Order: sequence, then C-alpha cells, then structure tokens
Amino acid sequence: MQGTNRLQIKGMVCTRCITIIFDELSLIGLEVTSINLGEVFFKGDLPGHISEDQIQSLLHKYGFALLSDKKLALVSQIKDCVKNAIDLQSENKTTPKFSEYLSTQLRRDYAYLSSVFSDYEGITLEKFIIQQRINKVKEQLIQTDKSLTEISDEWGYSSVSHLSRQLKTYTGFDTYHFKNLRKNNLLSAAMHMA
Repeated sequence: MQGTNRLQIKGMVCTRCITIIFDELSLIGLEVTSINLGEVFFKGDLPGHISEDQIQSLLHKYGFALLSDKKLALVSQIKDCVKNAIDLQSENKTTPKFSEYLSTQLRRDYAYLSSVFSDYEGITLEKFIIQQRINKVKEQLIQTDKSLTEISDEWGYSSVSHLSRQLKTYTGFDTYHFKNLRKNNLLSAAMHMA
C-alpha cells in the first residue's frame, strides 16, 4: 500500500494558487490527494522521472517555492536557540549577542540563518527575538511586582523608555495595562479566598 507524502510550498495565498499547483503537479504525474494553502499531499513517492529540483523549477515559474525539510528543521532550531538564549539571559542577567550565540550554536553564518528564518517565517529574525523578549517582559509585569527599571536592567535594555516603546510597538499596550492585569488578578484571587 502506498503512503501519503507531503510537499510544503511557499507563496500560496489564494484558491487560484491551489488550482494552479494542483493542475501542474497532476500534469507531471503526482496523484494529489489534497491541497491546502502551503501544502500538497500526494500518494506514493515522486515519480522516477521527476526530482525535487524539477518541481522547484516548475513552481518557480508561478512564483512559488518548494520548502525543504532541512530548512524547516533549521528554522525550528533557530527558534529553540533564541528561546534558550533568552532563558540564559534571564538566569545570568547578561545580554547575549544573539548573532554570535546563534552562529556558534548552529555552526552557520548569522546572515544565512537570518535569511532562512525570514523566508520561512515572514518576519525578520531580529523581530522574532524582540517578540520573545517582550513576551518575557509581559510575564514579569503581570506575575511579579518588579519595577519597570528592574525589568529593563534585567533584560539589558538601554533605558526604561526604550523598553516601554518596544512593549507598546509589539503588543499595542503600555506598561500600565500589564500592571493593571496583575492588580486585577491579585484582586480576583483575594476575592476568591474571602
């Protein structure tokens, strides 16, 4: 019995893209079982006369790209390394240079890592790093009574105003919003205890 395989395709944004890819892959002999934005499932293996490079060329004519599993795995490794670096930063109270840390951990040039990440995630690696740091800042604002100055120092921000601007930019809310969430959570917990 033949299994089902999957191709991941970058650049699919509408039903017309699905139709084009279905038609083109069917013409080369793939038995497509289902297709969604970003992925195609087909029965069996690639026909012997078709290589991934040929599929890549075919897709490229229409502005699509075949995503390789190796690069997807690399993006996952990048995300894990960023999270580890942020955890280390929290434990050691030092700000790592993310470009050096990622290059060392993954044994790749940072420019390459950044390029692959942007291609697959649709945002820059720098923005992803900032988002992850901001998530930790939000947690501290909601779960601790640390001042913004303490949090800013802990996460290596150049100033409280820099942290405040990033928080507002990436969440849409200011620090008071998150502090109020903490107060409301504490108030709610106190009322449940009474």
